[in-house]
Amino acid sequence: MKVCIYGAGAIGGYLGVQLAQSGADVSLVARGAHLAAMQQNGLKLLIGDEERVVKVRATDKPSELGVQDFIIICLKAHSITGAIDAMKPLLGSHTRIVTAVNGVPYWYFYKHGNQFEGRTLESIDPGARQWNELGPERGIGCIVYPATELEGPGVVRHVYGDKFPVGEASGETTADVQNLSKLLEAAGLKAPILDRIRDEIWLKLWGNVCFNPISALTHATLDVIASDPATRALAKAMMLEAQAIGETFGVKFRVDVERRIEGARKVGAHKTSMLQDLERGRPMEIDPLVTVVQEMGRMTGIPTPAIDSVLGLVIQRAKVAGLY
Repeated sequence: MKVCIYGAGAIGGYLGVQLAQSGADVSLVARGAHLAAMQQNGLKLLIGDEERVVKVRATDKPSELGVQDFIIICLKAHSITGAIDAMKPLLGSHTRIVTAVNGVPYWYFYKHGNQFEGRTLESIDPGARQWNELGPERGIGCIVYPATELEGPGVVRHVYGDKFPVGEASGETTADVQNLSKLLEAAGLKAPILDRIRDEIWLKLWGNVCFNPISALTHATLDVIASDPATRALAKAMMLEAQAIGETFGVKFRVDVERRIEGARKVGAHKTSMLQDLERGRPMEIDPLVTVVQEMGRMTGIPTPAIDSVLGLVIQRAKVAGLY
């Protein structure tokens, strides 16, 4: 099976090394100094005191790679629409697209059922281009739980975690999702197949919708946000709004809000991805993590006053920094 990791940054690079070391036929799409370093010296993964280096095909011209069995998208969600045209040469009649991205994937309402079947989300898929040009039927969900960092061009550091749950929109255990799970597990990763992948999407989104923007506004780490009474209460209010929306779509939350916040507190002095982007001058992932929940609230008629307020503030913060 041919696998292309589209966006071989920190998470994509981690996947690339693990897959390459397991013997998978993997190629990487990247750009800039990171790509140049991988082409010249290979891709280095640091896990604790161990170094793993692989020489793997890396390019900024996806058309060189041919049709793939799996495209694992590891781009920031707001970057996907701009990559559609470059991605098309990788697509064949059997190609599956694995959305290893934060937030809600473009195919979310494919085989969803009820009155929301076939709906698209403007905040994450402007003009429904991903839905229409990539195709929702290609999508396979993938939740990214590991934390990794791009330490320098061609160098990825693994911080913690190895779990990538996967699942079909329909909840079926298809041959494709079984092959994907086996591929990832052969690479030393945990990839359980979930029959309710949307529940897991929301469980991660539940924390992202509040902790990311609050951290970008306050510059506080997770332990501080979840311990300070004011920011903890704000996070809880945002999460309860999000939970009401998710449950309208049939989502089941397997932990309660207090336990979810406590889990974030126990992560410790961790900077969220949105805060890291702000500090490093990179576009902030606001629409896929926050605006999309507001949009889904509008779809369901559920008011989101706490989310609206924080979203307005973090968008203004990003605009002032030139990162939105």
